This record gives sequence, C-alpha cells and structure tokens, in this order.
Amino acid sequence: MSGTESTDRPGEAAAVLFDVDGTLMDTVHLHTVCWWEALRQGGHAVAMTRVHRCVGMGSDHLLDALLGEDRDHGGDEGLSAAHDALYAQYWSRLAPLDGAADLVRACVDRGWRVVLASSAKSGEAEVMTDALGVADVLFATTTADDVDASKPAPDLVRQALDKAGVAADRAVFVGDAVWDAQSAGKAGVRCLGVLSGGAFSRAELVDAGAERVYDGPADLLSALDDSPLAAVPAPVPAPAGRRSADTKEEHR
Repeated sequence: MSGTESTDRPGEAAAVLFDVDGTLMDTVHLHTVCWWEALRQGGHAVAMTRVHRCVGMGSDHLLDALLGEDRDHGGDEGLSAAHDALYAQYWSRLAPLDGAADLVRACVDRGWRVVLASSAKSGEAEVMTDALGVADVLFATTTADDVDASKPAPDLVRQALDKAGVAADRAVFVGDAVWDAQSAGKAGVRCLGVLSGGAFSRAELVDAGAERVYDGPADLLSALDDSPLAAVPAPVPAPAGRRSADTKEEHR
C-alpha cells in the first residue's frame, strides 16, 4: 500500500502500534551493553557493534544471530537471565526519547487507539510504560509473554492488532529496527521507521519495508498530520477523561 492510499472507513476504529525500545524509550544502547556483558560472562566474545544491530529481536533470534543456530542451546536461558539481571539495574533510570510521550498523546487525541508492542517481558514493559508516563491513555500493551514467536515473526504485531480490535489495514506500526518493519510487513501492517535506535540507516529501514523514516519521535510528532498515519483516519476521539475507560469497555 502506498503512503498516499487512504483506508478511510468512517466510524471504524484505527490504531497506532508502537515498538518501545529505541522508538519511544532511549534504551537500545543499554540493552547492547547488557547483552554484550551477559555474553562475555558466558564465555562469548561478541563485538558490541554486532550486538547493537540485533537489539529488538526476541532473545532467541538475537542469540541465533550472534552465536549461530547450530550452537548448544543449553546456555540460552542463563544468557537471557544474565541480560535481564544486568538490565534491571537501570530500571529506575530509564528515560523516554525526546517527544515520545507527546507523540503518544497526540495520537490518542486524534482518535487512534495506541498499543505498545514490545519484545520485552511484561515486568520490563510495565517499567517502561511508567517511565513514559502514558499509562493513562494507552489502549493496550503487548509483550513477549503474549506470543510464542518473537520479532521478526509477525506474532507480536498480530497480537497487538487483536488487542486494539482493528484490521491490519486500519493500523500503522512505528519502529526503529528492520525487525519491526519485517514483522509489520508479515502481518500486513504498514510501517513507519525512526532512526532513534541508532542501529539502522534510513535506507535499511526502507528496504525492510518502512514507508517513511523519521529522525525520532519528536520528528514524527512534528510531521504527524502529513505522515502516512493521515491515510488511516480515526473516529472523533472521546471527551478527555472518558476516552480510556470508554474505548476499553467498548473493546471488551
């Protein structure tokens, strides 16, 4: 679907699905360091540049990419646990990217149902949601605990669609990694890219399926009404103070 082709169906709900790490939260480099250290502790010397480009995958795919699919998988659980323990030390200091919270709220104000679609586990996702300060306006959150297959498989995006209660052509996914664009494409959802994760170039994101690429959430916010999101208009939003409760009750 082109960036100018509209899927306007008056009165039908629409959604924006956001990746979190590197898209809304400034956490990709923290994950890079924690995976690098976890691998080092496990006896694996892996260049940090390689680790950086794998952040955003599910841990199973990340370890496949870094250590090879034919490795002894017996140590995977320990490596993931080491990463999680290292990363948890930063939880109290996690910070949103510039414009991230305002972008989420602007989407809700325009009537879109906002769903966070993160490869993180539920506890970590809750910490990031609190750090973003947008829990009061989110329609739903999807995490690694909700699906069997992680990015770049489409399962997480499909689960986010299900939680949003919208069809694939009534949603747009926003992410910073090629895995996000690939996952969205497999689910039939158009994707916008952001460069704020720092691992992939504009050309790489476009090649992976992103329709348009922005510098980060603040850049997308400034261009929101001229972005491909405008081709997926949402119904008029509910009055302030009733929006979250009303839409969630309707979805039930």
